[in-house]
Amino acid sequence: MGHPTGPSILVAEDEPEIRANLQRLLRLEGYRVSVVADGRAALAALQAQRPDLLLTDAMMPEVDGETLLRLLRAEARYASLPVLLLTARADTEDHARALQAGASAVVTKPFQRAVLLDCIRGLLAGGSA
Repeated sequence: MGHPTGPSILVAEDEPEIRANLQRLLRLEGYRVSVVADGRAALAALQAQRPDLLLTDAMMPEVDGETLLRLLRAEARYASLPVLLLTARADTEDHARALQAGASAVVTKPFQRAVLLDCIRGLLAGGSA
């Protein structure tokens, strides 16, 4: 198998094992994947590259997922970037707050592989998940 040539996804996840699992899973699906360990690194990575989708954890040190969303949505060039937020909180209020902050979709951890991939495919196709 050669290098993936599909859409590019930037993953911001502070837990190394989850970050590695997401990277492996998404690469197997044919996506080009970059990974960073926190929201601050995600902001820096976004300056250097234009991913087709940002997949970010909600709970990260320094710049968390919700703060990252607000910072991104305040900038016109990121206004249409699909952002999938992963959260350990299954609370509908938390999900609603994430969507208000600018998340395109929210998936609860631990996530089911099929649910995550369907959500990503939907967002990359231009829909909401």
